[in-house]
Amino acid sequence: MSTISHTLRQAFTGISGILVTPFDADDQIAPTRLQPIMDRAINAGVDILVINGNTSEFYALQAAEADSMMRATVEMVDNRVPVINGVGRSVHEACALARASKMAGADGIMVHQPPDPFVSPRGLIDYVERVANAADGLPVMLYLRNDAIGTDTIVRLTSIPAVAGVKWAAPSPMKLAQAIQGADPDVVWVGGLAETWAPALCAVGAQGFTSGLINIWPEQSVAILQALRASEYAKAMQLIRQIEEFETIRAEELNGTNVTGVKAALQLIGNDCGPTRPPAAWPLSSTQQLRLEALMKGWGIPAIA
Repeated sequence: MSTISHTLRQAFTGISGILVTPFDADDQIAPTRLQPIMDRAINAGVDILVINGNTSEFYALQAAEADSMMRATVEMVDNRVPVINGVGRSVHEACALARASKMAGADGIMVHQPPDPFVSPRGLIDYVERVANAADGLPVMLYLRNDAIGTDTIVRLTSIPAVAGVKWAAPSPMKLAQAIQGADPDVVWVGGLAETWAPALCAVGAQGFTSGLINIWPEQSVAILQALRASEYAKAMQLIRQIEEFETIRAEELNGTNVTGVKAALQLIGNDCGPTRPPAAWPLSSTQQLRLEALMKGWGIPAIA
């Protein structure tokens, strides 16, 4: 079991805000454009900021870009909240970024589930062990996007000493419940399907949730978390219904507008972080854009730039 601090463990049970990666007009990373987004999220009460997650377009970034975004984020956050860095792709790339995370002062790493078509359960265990060793004592959050590796393997992954938590991003609450039952009780299980799935996953033992909405409207995410913690499920669902259309837009085109919706919304509130990179869709279709504009008008969010 990881020697994760009480403070970081408590933060894992809150909101893990997944930051976008800003690009400039020349399609180069523009880290400073994150500053107002991070400041707003921290001021609203978001517990952890995550860079190089899927909302960060991790798989569209070169290794050097992912490293630079991590270093810039750690510096700009300036110890106000924990920063978790996503690592992944080939085992050598993941280990290199894990080592860089330690050197840069990140508070932990999130290990992406490898998208390789030939992932074996025991090979995944070897992968996580090597990456965890490279992180040299940093707490590890596993990112599981599907549960096809089986509950036994998931439980074995949580027994790796550095593993402090699991971001469960599969729409299978009962399998999550089985995994929680079999794992070390000190492991923190985080709902990894954002606000809309938070009530179902929290009901079986997840604590807190990940969010891309925090780039736009962190106050709403925090309000949903507070309602769930108070077991006010009707209130939580009322708040979630206000953002359902936003998440619906993000899930369209085979989930290819997931980050597109976030970046389009950022443009609408005056915090332009550039377009998404292919193979994500850009821009939103005219119909999607009109739906987003109507939705956000109802939200009444002021510009943050």
